[in-house]
Amino acid sequence: MLEDVAIAISTGAAGNIVAYMLNDQMDALRAQITKMFRHGTGQERATALRTLEHDADALSEHNATRTNLTDQWGNLLLSYLTAHPEAREDIESFAASPVTGKTVNIGSQNFYGPGSFGGDNNGTINNRV
Repeated sequence: MLEDVAIAISTGAAGNIVAYMLNDQMDALRAQITKMFRHGTGQERATALRTLEHDADALSEHNATRTNLTDQWGNLLLSYLTAHPEAREDIESFAASPVTGKTVNIGSQNFYGPGSFGGDNNGTINNRV
């Protein structure tokens, strides 16, 4: 039962890691990885951060799939959580947090009446009199 909970937590967090990569939120993701791996050794944190950079590059260059990276991070987090059960709260919190995408504002402009963008414009660019 406890292992099922750990699997669910690590899988949820892994999905969020990949979603952060896809949304180009690497600075926020580095902070989250550092927080989740704070209970481990310096070497574990450094390895996680190097893996993060490598995976983000692989994803952007289409050398890795979302599914493969989610599985990889799920296994990594499960191993880490098994070795450091005190990290559960940090990993669980990250797994439960919503991932927000980039906001794109799309606007439109309407031009009415005479002038450069509306009304009657006669002639060509090279008008010669």
